[in-house]
Amino acid sequence: MRITGSWPTIAAPRLVMLTQNVLRNRTAEVTESERAVLEKAISHTRSYTAGQVVVRQDAAVGTSTLLVEGLMTRHVDASDGRRHLVSIHVPGDFVDLHAYALKQLDHAVGALTDSTVAVFPHEALRRIEKQHPRLTRRLWFSTLLDAATHRQWVVRLANLNALQRVAHFLCEMNARLLAIGRSDGQRFELAMTQADIGDVCGLTNVHVNRVVRQLRERELCSIRFAQVHILNPQGLAHAGQFKPDYLYLNPPTASRAVGSGAC
Repeated sequence: MRITGSWPTIAAPRLVMLTQNVLRNRTAEVTESERAVLEKAISHTRSYTAGQVVVRQDAAVGTSTLLVEGLMTRHVDASDGRRHLVSIHVPGDFVDLHAYALKQLDHAVGALTDSTVAVFPHEALRRIEKQHPRLTRRLWFSTLLDAATHRQWVVRLANLNALQRVAHFLCEMNARLLAIGRSDGQRFELAMTQADIGDVCGLTNVHVNRVVRQLRERELCSIRFAQVHILNPQGLAHAGQFKPDYLYLNPPTASRAVGSGAC
């Protein structure tokens, strides 16, 4: 039997880039060529187990870390031994990019869940600074996003009541995970205990439990076994006085984050 024609072309599998979620769906996107530059700047990857300290408070550092998988925290260890969470990081976040300029952190970095990071030597970041000014501005934008989020956390703790704080935090995590394809706008995994959420929102574990029940009874949101289901995105955003402006998402993502066709 004679076979004519050509064999079908099979596309080579696309390599997954460690930097694929950096500034994804933000107003300041990173181009594919810039991602390639970032990929080349990575020296290696590391894995951490939940609860492991990644960078100790006040330690001198010569690298910066990009979170690839998992959740990580920035926290301050108080003199009484208590941990104070000051930020939660999701994949695509440069957890300590500011260490490039500071060389020493006034807080600790830890793995909230099992996590994988990509390590950027500061010498590699220095080369990017010299050779790629546009990408350098994007990295600067990334640190400014951290600052904007931190300011919103301060306002949340100062001005909102318990239910509003938790609703706002859940909306924020939904928006950030939506931007990197880890939420569909209403359902996402959040491997945080009620104690963790309490640390973020300045509430006791008992108070968080009460608020979670209230959100469920109002048919706004349910949390079960680390799975968050936002039942009413617009209602939850309203309850938490959440507006995603400070996250600098692109317009379609920002709209989906609040369950609306327009922000």
